[in-house]
Amino acid sequence: MIDLPEQVSENLYPGEKIVYSVKKLKSLEKPMYLIVTDRRVIYFDQKLLGRYDLVDFPYEKLELVSYTKGKIGAEFSLVREDGKKVIIPWMEKDESQQAIIAIRDALNAVSVEQISIDKKKGLMKESWTLKKPKEVITRTLPMTQVIETKKEVKEDPIEKLKKLKELYDMGLLTEEEYETKRKELLEKL
Repeated sequence: MIDLPEQVSENLYPGEKIVYSVKKLKSLEKPMYLIVTDRRVIYFDQKLLGRYDLVDFPYEKLELVSYTKGKIGAEFSLVREDGKKVIIPWMEKDESQQAIIAIRDALNAVSVEQISIDKKKGLMKESWTLKKPKEVITRTLPMTQVIETKKEVKEDPIEKLKKLKELYDMGLLTEEEYETKRKELLEKL
């Protein structure tokens, strides 16, 4: 992953993680960045004298993503549901392909229905269009939950003792079963 300007980290939400970032190849002034996080896609245009433009596209509000890879570079086009559109030309082509895959996976994670993918490959050009279907309900799920494997959570023996006592009080366990299980749990402490 490339080094990002400090203004990017200042604009991240608490706990938000950067999954992928791509830098514009050609730039007369300061570069543009496409940043894929676990919650959104960020367009960051760094300018002179500490100025910048930042537009974020939360996955829930991202309607359309177009990606075109040519012989030299790639271009991204992002459209939000409210109509806001950003075009980023001259992106590094191989890095851009990894970014579009990360965006595809994130959109599929938050969409109730699967997104539609229009993919065309020619001799010198490849293009992808990701379109999220119109939906009333969306899931809010950070992308890290999609990427990371779920870790098994071990229950605290004290909590198990409380649950065991509740089962005994409700009459679902005999006194003998209760005492046997209680002794096993006390040994684990």
